Amino acid sequence: MYKLIKYFLIIFLILTFKVNSKENFLEDAKKLFNKGKIEESKFLFQRNIVFNPKDYESYLYLAKIFEKEDNEIEEDKNINTTLLLEPNNEEAMYMLIDNKLEKSDISKVKELREKFEIICSSLCSKLDSIDLRLSDIDVKNES
Repeated sequence: MYKLIKYFLIIFLILTFKVNSKENFLEDAKKLFNKGKIEESKFLFQRNIVFNPKDYESYLYLAKIFEKEDNEIEEDKNINTTLLLEPNNEEAMYMLIDNKLEKSDISKVKELREKFEIICSSLCSKLDSIDLRLSDIDVKNES
C-alpha cells in the first residue's frame, strides 16, 4: 500500500512539473519578445507549441516575429493557425486584414472587415484605418 501511494505521489509531482514548465515556455518567450530578443523568443514559442499545440498565443507571437523578419509565408501560416484555434482573435484578424490590404485583395478585406467589426473590442479604432486604406485602394483602381 505504501509503495502504491509513493508511486502516485511521484507521478503527480512529475505531471505538475510538466504543466508548470509548459506555462514557463510561454511566459518566458513573451518576456524575451518584449525585450526584443526575437530569436530566443521564437525558439521558446516553437518549443511551447511542441508541448501545447493548441496554444493560439504562441502562433500569434510567431506571426508577429515572422512579420518582423519579412517571412510572409510563415507569417500567414501562423495567423491562419491562430484564427483556426481562436476564430475571434481580433489581433490576428487585424494582421490578416493588413496583409490582404497590402496585396490589394479588396473583396477579402471587405469580408474580413465585417467579421472584425463584430468581434472587435479593444482594436475597434482600427476600423477607420481599414476603411481609409480600402478607399485609397479603390481610388487607385479607378484611376
